[in-house]
Amino acid sequence: MFEEASEVFDNMFKSSFPLTFIVFIPAVLILVSPLPAEAAHEFTVYRMQQYDLQGQPYGTRNAILNTEARTVEAEVLSRRCVIMRLADFSYDKYQKALRQSAGAVVIILPKNMSAMPQDIVQQFMELEPEMLATETIIPVYFAMEDDELLSIYTQTLTSSSSQVLLHTATANGFQMVTSGAQSKAISDWAITSLEGRLAGVGGEDLPTIVVVAHYDSFGVAPWLSYGADSNGSGVSMLLELARLFSKLYTYKRTHAGFNLLFFLSGGGKFNYQGTKRWLEDNLDHTDSSLLQDNVAFVLCLDTLGNGDSLHLHVSKPPKEGSPQYYLLKELETVVSSQYPEVKFSMIHKKINLADDMLAWEHERFGIRRLPAFTLSHLPSHRLAQRSSIMDVRPHVDVKKLSRNTKVVAEALARVIYNLTEKGAPGDLQIFTEQMQVQEEHLSAVVDWLTAQPRAAQLVDKDSSVVSTLEYHLAHYLKDVKRHYVKADKRDPEFVFYDQLKQTMNAYRVKPAIFDLLLAVCIAAYLGMMYLAIQVKEIGWLLR
Repeated sequence: MFEEASEVFDNMFKSSFPLTFIVFIPAVLILVSPLPAEAAHEFTVYRMQQYDLQGQPYGTRNAILNTEARTVEAEVLSRRCVIMRLADFSYDKYQKALRQSAGAVVIILPKNMSAMPQDIVQQFMELEPEMLATETIIPVYFAMEDDELLSIYTQTLTSSSSQVLLHTATANGFQMVTSGAQSKAISDWAITSLEGRLAGVGGEDLPTIVVVAHYDSFGVAPWLSYGADSNGSGVSMLLELARLFSKLYTYKRTHAGFNLLFFLSGGGKFNYQGTKRWLEDNLDHTDSSLLQDNVAFVLCLDTLGNGDSLHLHVSKPPKEGSPQYYLLKELETVVSSQYPEVKFSMIHKKINLADDMLAWEHERFGIRRLPAFTLSHLPSHRLAQRSSIMDVRPHVDVKKLSRNTKVVAEALARVIYNLTEKGAPGDLQIFTEQMQVQEEHLSAVVDWLTAQPRAAQLVDKDSSVVSTLEYHLAHYLKDVKRHYVKADKRDPEFVFYDQLKQTMNAYRVKPAIFDLLLAVCIAAYLGMMYLAIQVKEIGWLLR
């Protein structure tokens, strides 16, 4: 059979050479032409933030991608998906993609972000607010590094930087396509906050101390925002304080004449929306509230899981003889006598109502004329680690968090039991032995909080985060309640959008220049065949 076929082909070549090529070569091209493209790789991408706050849009406005991949080294980026690695990322390169009207940007993150060099981590944390500061039309995605994705990046980098036409035409390209629809606003989203209390003893008109921490996280991409130090450390400390003082309030001898109110606020990273609504509900829409009576002070806990310094941020310096002044002095006493390695200071900053965002959570209370301050190891609210996807579990030093918790617990106890006026020495420790701060408990809470992203757009009222926090509060406190805040439909304070986590496919394709080159080759071939036929016909006529 094969011998007969070979004889047929041999006769075709000998008898009609040009005609044979006209029929045979196209048949070969059809047979060896590439099969329809198959997905080279499927991976999860996390879209950059998209939200509106006080009517101002932030983040990316698009969630659909279907375009060819390029690296930022390519000359032309228009309508291309620009892929870059975090190690090579810079704001100038990012702006280059935006200026050239790229179709999208995909930033590849390492599997272990905590292992990245600190200079790269710090640089990216400082760039995150700039990326979110303005509205971006094109979709911006983040993807976790794996072998196949790195291979796609390497091949794209080679084809993007190649100056050889033949290599550019024959190199493998990738068509990046996302699944899912265009992003749209989420209606009726409820931000949930939690409160619980320990009632004091000795009368009805007792002073109230409020301890506050916001539990949501924030970063350039919601699904990558774990908020370990800001504010997983603050939530962990609040729960530990609730546990310690619930034990003290169990016994008649140590049941103090102060009401303790614990509040876990939602929407903290969105200008403290949960706190704002909670204050409105308690001060404007009810006749009986602990906040309407005698508030000694409000202590907000924010970013306390590292460092060897503690800063008490205030909007107004406390007056001498006031409860907040006593707390300031007790903090100084405990730090100087028990933890001399810690540097403690008070930082005064007035509330700037002209800013779109409040600096610290205590300013929400200060606007309503409640004495409040925020305790943090950060000297400024502008530091990048408060709102970064780089704020991961290794950023919390549990030993330092435990030490800071002990400082706050001891200072609060000295105020509640008036120990200084009773002549108690500064090195007197209340929380020892059976009552000591449990480092294991703090570590377990931080581990759990950082096991899932807690961006406000991802934590609804049915979330396991809310239900678990509610369970822990109910274990130590009384009258645990939920508070919800929904955006006003006519003039919403905040608007969240969906499509924050998508699947992206990278399809292996040839670049557009390959089609052009193939067309030129086919045209040249047909021209040569036409000339060959004409020459042969002329030869027949001359015979």
